[in-house]
Amino acid sequence: MPPAHPFDFDSVDADKLHEECGVFGVNGVTDAANFVALGLHALQHRGQEAGGIVSYHPEYGFNSARRFGYVRDNFTRASLMETLPGELAIGHVRYSTAGSKGAAIRDVQPFFGEFSMGGAAIAHNGNITNADALRRELIERGSIFQSSSDSECIIHLMARSLQRDIPARMEDALRRVEGAFSVVAMTRTKLIGVRDPLGVRPLVLGKLADDGYVLSSETCALDIIGAEFVREIEPGEMVVISGGKVESRRPFRAQPSKFCIFEHVYFSRPDSIIGGRSVYETRRQIGVELAREAPVEADLVCPVPDSGTPAAIGYAHESGIPYGMGIIRNQYMGRTFIEPTEQIRNMGVRLKLNVNRALIRGKRVILVDDSVVRGTTSRKIKEMILDAGAAEVHFRIASPPTAWPCFYGVDTPQREKLLAATMSEDEMREHLGVDSLKFISLDGLYRAVGASEEGRNNKCPQYCDACFSGEYPVEPADMIEKGFKLKTAAE
Repeated sequence: MPPAHPFDFDSVDADKLHEECGVFGVNGVTDAANFVALGLHALQHRGQEAGGIVSYHPEYGFNSARRFGYVRDNFTRASLMETLPGELAIGHVRYSTAGSKGAAIRDVQPFFGEFSMGGAAIAHNGNITNADALRRELIERGSIFQSSSDSECIIHLMARSLQRDIPARMEDALRRVEGAFSVVAMTRTKLIGVRDPLGVRPLVLGKLADDGYVLSSETCALDIIGAEFVREIEPGEMVVISGGKVESRRPFRAQPSKFCIFEHVYFSRPDSIIGGRSVYETRRQIGVELAREAPVEADLVCPVPDSGTPAAIGYAHESGIPYGMGIIRNQYMGRTFIEPTEQIRNMGVRLKLNVNRALIRGKRVILVDDSVVRGTTSRKIKEMILDAGAAEVHFRIASPPTAWPCFYGVDTPQREKLLAATMSEDEMREHLGVDSLKFISLDGLYRAVGASEEGRNNKCPQYCDACFSGEYPVEPADMIEKGFKLKTAAE
């Protein structure tokens, strides 16, 4: 689809990896949908394309609302929220990786299904790597799909299960699913949360006053509604919440955890907690490791805002080089205030970022960013810094080279479009036109996230790092069928 406005075209965010979605659910409070709307607002960074909420009320039954755009533009209107009554609700914010990208409202979650024992709604964060095979099988057996989303497979698998209650049917369905999934679901009386056996995507449990409980992709969304963090849902665990009680089940064979390491680097909000560690502190520590691994003589350390900020602070502290806001992000740019003419589009990154010329002029500048994907934005930022009079530009990247696509719920370009897949580090430096370019090592990243002082356990990595290493913990069956080549021993 063509860009709808200038800020979807070649902007600073267009050259980033994007998380697929965020999920949120609340049980045991009056007007649960209002709490869900607040939670989704806090998770907006995980998906800005669309959002949806489903609620249940004993008198009015299930009700849903799905909208394109931001939570604040849709789920803040009293007239809409009044249509979502009840003490039980779940919600979803979407950035599509599987299915159409914003093409149809039917692709927006949560999905709802009516079963013999009552209705159920489901919201899914992640990606099903055998969805094509499952869809073909289900269609051959008579299932009629309403969306292009891989997540709808779960509803159809539940419908075909012979189990006597919905949580058991969900267990049945998810045992057929491969890939990554954190699921928040609801029946008329129960709030359900499930993580895949490897725990690739996050899911946490929170507690509200009295008998209220919350499920969320991140802890930052608990804070906005004043919920107390209880614990993370463990890999391979299902929790069923009803009547103020939490029941834990283990429907899958136990496996070593493979949590997505890029959640630490970029996806999660810096004010969230992962594995008992502050995401902000982890990103600051990444900067410390980067300064130890890749020092350079310079006058100023500048973040590429906003995702590079904590790492830049860590780099500056460890190196002793002053930290400065050499690039300012325009936080208040409207999305449709001007028509996307070709002249405006050509402004590209400058619509979102502006260089602090008085600070930059004549300085040797270290720019700290979270990642390099295609490299298009990095080149434009470098040009802006040089135009402002910088003497030298050195890039320091707070993640290893992104050389492989993700198939577990992250929107990644095809491999040949990833700069690190086709170029060495020196070739990338020359392509970007900077004085030096260094990435944190995979071992350094593992040290920064607190996995081990020795770094990565190459025999059994503690995280999913396939986008850096090419080692996929779950074989991407659908993509292999389409011709994707896994990493060879020589690579």
